[in-house]
Amino acid sequence: MTTTTLAVLVPLLPFLAAVAGLLLGRTAPGFVRPLAVLPTLTALVLAVLVAGRQGGGQAISAATELTPTGSIPIELSLYIDGFAALVAVLVGVVATCVQIYSTGYLRDDPRYPSYAALVSLFTSAMLLVVYSGDLIVLLVGWEVMGICSYFLVGHYWETPEARAASLKAFLVTKLGDVPFLIGLFALATDAGSFQITKVLGTVASGGLDHPTRIALLLLAGVAGKSAQFPLHTWLPDAMAGPTPVSALIHAATMVAAGVYFVARLLPVFEASAAAMVVLAVMAAVTMIGSGLCALAQDDIKRVLAYSTIGQLGYMTGALAVGDRGAAVFHLLSHGAFKALLFLAAGVIIHAAGTNSLAAMSRMSHLRDRVPDAYWTMSVALLALAAIPPFSGFFSKESVLGAAEHVATGHAERVPGSTGWIVLVAGLVTALLTAAYATRLWLLAFRGRGTEAPDHGRQPLSMTVVLWVLAVPSLAFGGLAYRTLPDWFGGRDLTPTLLTSVLGTGLALVGLLATYGAWQHTTALAARVPMGAVAAHPEGGAGLVEEEAIVGHEPAYGDVAYAADPADPGRLLLGPLYRHAAVGFHLDAVYSALFVRPVRAGASLVQFLDREVVDTYVRGAAALPRLLGAAVRRAQTGNVQTYVSALLAGTVVLAVAVLLVATGA
Repeated sequence: MTTTTLAVLVPLLPFLAAVAGLLLGRTAPGFVRPLAVLPTLTALVLAVLVAGRQGGGQAISAATELTPTGSIPIELSLYIDGFAALVAVLVGVVATCVQIYSTGYLRDDPRYPSYAALVSLFTSAMLLVVYSGDLIVLLVGWEVMGICSYFLVGHYWETPEARAASLKAFLVTKLGDVPFLIGLFALATDAGSFQITKVLGTVASGGLDHPTRIALLLLAGVAGKSAQFPLHTWLPDAMAGPTPVSALIHAATMVAAGVYFVARLLPVFEASAAAMVVLAVMAAVTMIGSGLCALAQDDIKRVLAYSTIGQLGYMTGALAVGDRGAAVFHLLSHGAFKALLFLAAGVIIHAAGTNSLAAMSRMSHLRDRVPDAYWTMSVALLALAAIPPFSGFFSKESVLGAAEHVATGHAERVPGSTGWIVLVAGLVTALLTAAYATRLWLLAFRGRGTEAPDHGRQPLSMTVVLWVLAVPSLAFGGLAYRTLPDWFGGRDLTPTLLTSVLGTGLALVGLLATYGAWQHTTALAARVPMGAVAAHPEGGAGLVEEEAIVGHEPAYGDVAYAADPADPGRLLLGPLYRHAAVGFHLDAVYSALFVRPVRAGASLVQFLDREVVDTYVRGAAALPRLLGAAVRRAQTGNVQTYVSALLAGTVVLAVAVLLVATGA
């Protein structure tokens, strides 16, 4: 079988599985789980074969024109270079782990068949984005992911939080997609083609007429899809969906698509120095802001959501300094440990019966209830904090090293200012990342108080996946940083001494400062009455989370709402804590600038439609009705009356004729 055929099957198999799952979900439920797992697993195997045959060498390219579309044709094409092949493997690994994990996590959920089919469709759409060689075909996968995220985030549609989160995710990402679509058409107009290879050839020859305009339009779509400032607000709210969906969105699909798109078309953005500076500023604000917000969140999944936003900021920062190798290296590394973090969080939520870190900090021996999640999540948090020798250290240091390279004036096509912006923001974020990772670990696993509820061992399908993902979280960085440049054709990704010392030093400072703050605050917490904490009754993990989403009331009542005096984030952030906890009021700003005016406009239109337009419509109907009533009164049925009226009319006409004649 040719490599091209294998590559076509990679996105096709999950798509067919999605169709079959939707058709057979009700009539043959026994086939749902095999249809969810086996095609995705097969697609992973084929993606590995494609990556092995590509081998970081000559790109695999094939195209066929579907139908004539005018001057700029749209073609069904493949373009698989080294980093596309590796990203497809990442998508396959995470999607397979999520599907296997979901068979246990949502085993009692009656909507599992539609859920599994949508996850397969989501996976297929992301693989289409990764392998596509035509921008319009890429756009199809891009938009299908947005639709799938709407349904998956709103899986627990009974809760108002899930409904609002799914709608918000859809609208915010579509807000970015409008300028993105305009930018794609402008790019194709300048290049004369939607084919990525021809677009890149046009850029290399200096054929773009409006590089800054095109780059900024495309960045709007990237900011929406990859949750970058200022269009990042949908991602924390999207935690209302099932935890496996969060793992899929955050680790390998949706948010990774924007970073992947910029990496693939990086020369387009490098053609505009202004766009690179904008990208650097966007990455810097995203990194630091999300780090502060993560340090103040109570919901364990929201902490991880803001963490994803910050790590995506690292990736866009690497792209802002023109190093797609470092960006994709961190994308691959982050995909492994972030999927592990979310899936481990799902196990913890099931065991604790709540998403609240404040409630978990009031439980003892929670780590003994979930030993697999405890150890694997510890590995993932160390990777997130970039502590050597875990994978996050190597990939994050490659980003900082790339920024240092540009800041010290060793780059030709990228302004030196972007290097300083990314380097300073990256170092500050390294401190914040270690701080909130340590805070999460301490509050979740070092709680004191009432004994944590015991729901027994987790299903094997959930715990095995955690250990599978722990392997790349621990070893991927050390094995990959020497070989990845051969796949990307980029610079050496070996960590530099300066950034390694600074980055690791700041991470250790954040870790120790948070631990010290926690020791101080636990002394205060000991004097706070904890109240009774009721264990959650037995039930499926998905059902536990569905109740936990609605403010933790079913499991813990008012205790989950109480301010946690043991939270070291309060001590570290001080007066910033209150503002960081609500995302620095950005949602309130958007509500004042956009939501309220739109609602006011809608109310005005409703008033005009009801009171003005409907009045004219009612008037137009009333006038004929009145005339009809008047004519109906004249129809008496009396012949003498009719003859009298006829004679009177004749007399009036005769008089009128005489008057006219006399006047003439």
